[in-house]
Amino acid sequence: MQEQNMNWTETYLHDYKEGMGDFSKHMPEVAHQFSEFSDACFKEGELSKKHKQLMALGISIVAQDEYCMIYHTKGCIDQGATEKEVLEACGVAAAFGGGAALSQAATLVQHAYRDLTTPLN
Repeated sequence: MQEQNMNWTETYLHDYKEGMGDFSKHMPEVAHQFSEFSDACFKEGELSKKHKQLMALGISIVAQDEYCMIYHTKGCIDQGATEKEVLEACGVAAAFGGGAALSQAATLVQHAYRDLTTPLN
């Protein structure tokens, strides 16, 4: 995908992938181990992949981690979460993170959700 054809969210995700690629070149063992651990954590189990993505989204909102908010918003969409489910997860995050969490949910997450579910012209 050419960067000029990407929306804001896709550009953010591209920058994250590029950064992780550079990190992996310099720290391959650390990157590999983190990836293996993360993959194991997000496997289908007693909790569905969708529910794990919704949890991760809520945690990333409370942690104020913008890259993870966008990455896990995409993960929620990829696992079939509805906008209402995503917003409910945002509401739970706001119950823990207060106004700062709500402001991220009301702006960044909703913007990313729209970008990722609306086709480019």
